[in-house]
Amino acid sequence: MKKYIMLFILLVSQFMRAGTPPPDFKQYLYRFDDCDACGCSASGGGMGFSSMLNQNFVGVRYFYQSYTSRDGVFNNSPWIDENFNTLQLWARIPVFKNFQVSALVPYHSHNRELTTGHQEINGLGDITVLGLYTVYQTKKDTAAYYHTLQAGAGIKMPTGEYNSANNGSVNPSFQVGTGSWDYLLAAEYIVKHKSLGLNAMINYTFKTENNDNYRFGNQWNYAATLFYVIEKPKYTLVPQIGLAGEIYEANKQFGETLPDTEGNILFGKAGIEAGYGSFSAGVNAMLPVSQNLTGGKVEANYRWSVNINYSL
Repeated sequence: MKKYIMLFILLVSQFMRAGTPPPDFKQYLYRFDDCDACGCSASGGGMGFSSMLNQNFVGVRYFYQSYTSRDGVFNNSPWIDENFNTLQLWARIPVFKNFQVSALVPYHSHNRELTTGHQEINGLGDITVLGLYTVYQTKKDTAAYYHTLQAGAGIKMPTGEYNSANNGSVNPSFQVGTGSWDYLLAAEYIVKHKSLGLNAMINYTFKTENNDNYRFGNQWNYAATLFYVIEKPKYTLVPQIGLAGEIYEANKQFGETLPDTEGNILFGKAGIEAGYGSFSAGVNAMLPVSQNLTGGKVEANYRWSVNINYSL
């Protein structure tokens, strides 16, 4: 067991050297953060990849992201509001012993108020599929502390439309898709004692160039979640609190690095999920603690989400 824990700590330490503050808090089941290009995004909005209560499930989730961006390349360019709305079908399905597949199918509806008028884009987003293998798991009836280590890989498919005209001089992430095939590596470690637990997660997304010769920068997500399980005869509650971090490398076009397209952000996060029978519902909210996105030309305001799931 020690070697698995040391491996995870080594991954986290190497990542932290790459440059940003610490983690986020989440549930006792696996959650995967997927957000493109400075947090505004064509993908999962950093709100997670799995339910807190249902290890295997199908469900629907809505999440909203609010941003303010410069409408222009100059420091005195006016600020505009950007709103990112996503409705998702999501699921986590067991394939065989110790192996599960998670999937996200998003539909986006984004809008912003430019100085030249209202702009809106809608459509199917990029579908993501992730496979996770349980590397180590403590037997629940033999230990005071319950440990789980999972690792896996996934792919994000270019099912969403990418429009290069939307990049312009404002937020380059005002898209419903990146137009690229992207690849993910992920790891998660959970320790739980009685009703109290801690979840630590890290993942990395390798992004490729799309058909318009544009390449969004690779991305780190990292997290640490404190959670508490309240079990009652007819229902279960799992409150959570924590931090969620994202780091974005610079975007490239025709192989050339684009200035002011990298960034990092640290969110405070709180939420709760309630389960009754085979159904569960959850709500989460995220507020930025510190951020530096696209050279200060994009600012995240807040994110929130609601979901309803059915346990398989």
